[in-house]
Amino acid sequence: MSLENRFTHDEIFLLSTTPTQIGTVMAFSEGSGLGTIKEMFASSKGFINGLKEYPDNEIITGVLPNVTDLKESMSKAKEMRQEAMARLKEKGIKSSEGLRAQLLEDSRAVSKILEEKASEDEAKEYKEWAMGIAENVAKAAKEGGFLGIGGTRVSDGEIEAFAEIANALGTSTRLTNI
Repeated sequence: MSLENRFTHDEIFLLSTTPTQIGTVMAFSEGSGLGTIKEMFASSKGFINGLKEYPDNEIITGVLPNVTDLKESMSKAKEMRQEAMARLKEKGIKSSEGLRAQLLEDSRAVSKILEEKASEDEAKEYKEWAMGIAENVAKAAKEGGFLGIGGTRVSDGEIEAFAEIANALGTSTRLTNI
């Protein structure tokens, strides 16, 4: 059954955009200068890795771009980005704090959608995927230090953001090996 038959447009939008929002919020939860670029790359990589890690999850594969048709996937990504930007503008979100608050609200909504309309396995895997993105971003670059020397693997701000997101998604996932 296609996603369109199981979920409304707004639900598909939230299921599609929440993982990328998670990556963005994690990347900006602690200023890391050039490390933010590494973190955004880790977010994108984690997003696309959902196809490889969860090939049988209809929700994950349904919200990810069709990698066999680059033109179609680029078009779909552009539409989704425009809709996401319009939504943030409509809600008056202009700061990383505002984006974080919106993400937590969206994560709670996603958790409810998954509880009501997804199988237990689909919901568990979606949450693992989303929190995997958060963990990969948190660990992508050291925070603090000078020119990559010193610093910490995962900052207090990232640990706090991770815990808030996990709580909002309704999962007990914790950062590992920090």
